[in-house]
Parts: sequence; structure tokens; C-alpha cells
Amino acid sequence: MSIGASRERSLLSASELERVRFSHYPGLVGAERDELVELARWLREQRGRLQGQIRQGRRLRRGKAEPRSQREGSANEQHLAARKQVFSQALRRVNGRLDHLSVERRRQQNVARLQAALERKRSAPVHHPQPGPHAAADAASIENPKDTVRTDPREIGRVSQFVKDAQVRRDNQG
Repeated sequence: MSIGASRERSLLSASELERVRFSHYPGLVGAERDELVELARWLREQRGRLQGQIRQGRRLRRGKAEPRSQREGSANEQHLAARKQVFSQALRRVNGRLDHLSVERRRQQNVARLQAALERKRSAPVHHPQPGPHAAADAASIENPKDTVRTDPREIGRVSQFVKDAQVRRDNQG
């Protein structure tokens, strides 16, 4: 569930509110990557601090821990959870913008690499080897160096007749 700007104003101090406002749309677009990384780090720290306070409050109510200070037991868990939610949403927006920036940076790097590869390909000498001797250029015939087996033509006929006779014998048995 989203938290509106008026609710953010009521939950956060002035300095916190200024940094969280920077995480909204107009502030995110013009921000540099380093600023966004620093903001994300600060938002994570604030969210973690509030998570720790909520956990400690739950441990106090269950009797698992002793209060660290006089005020600790009186903190309203719903108020802390709402503040934590504000920081979580701001962190989500900042992380989304950081992801968008990294995708754009990778896309630009890939385009640059592809352009460089295309330039290398275009500037490389064209390799068209000569086809060698062919019939139109009066090529000499090349003798096959392998020995060919010469079969007696009578042997070919004998084997063919043997196969025919064997097939007739099989047909008559069935």
C-alpha cells in the first residue's frame, strides 16, 4: 500500500523528509548515479534502524529482552512500521532508477562494442582466394592417387544371380 505525501510529512522529520522527497519522480531523473547510491545507502540504514526498533519492541512485549532506555518501551509500533514503510518505498524507487541507469549504461557499452567490431570488420582486408585451376582455364586432369579395385565383370553377374536364387528359395519356403 502506498503512502501519500501528506502522510510522509506527518511521519518524518524535516531533514528526513527532504531526502525522501528527493526519491520521488522529478528528483530522481536529474540525479547522478553517485548521489542515488548514497541516498540508497542512507535509506537502507534508516529502514534497518527502524526494523531493529520494531524487533526490539516485540521482544520487550514478549518478555525476551530488557529495555535499553526509559523511552524504549513506549514507542508505538504502528508509527515505527509506517515510517519504515516510507523508507522502504523510497528505497524501491531509488533502486528502480539505479537499475534503469545501469541498463542504459550497459546498452551504451554494447552499442560501442558493436560499432567497434563493425569498424574492424569494414577496415579488414577482403579475403577472396583464387579458385585454382578449373575447366575453362584448360586445367590438367588430376590423377586419383588411390588404388582402384578392379572387379571381374563375371563376378558381378555371379553374385547377382546368387542373390536372385536365394530370394526364390525363401519365397518357396513360406
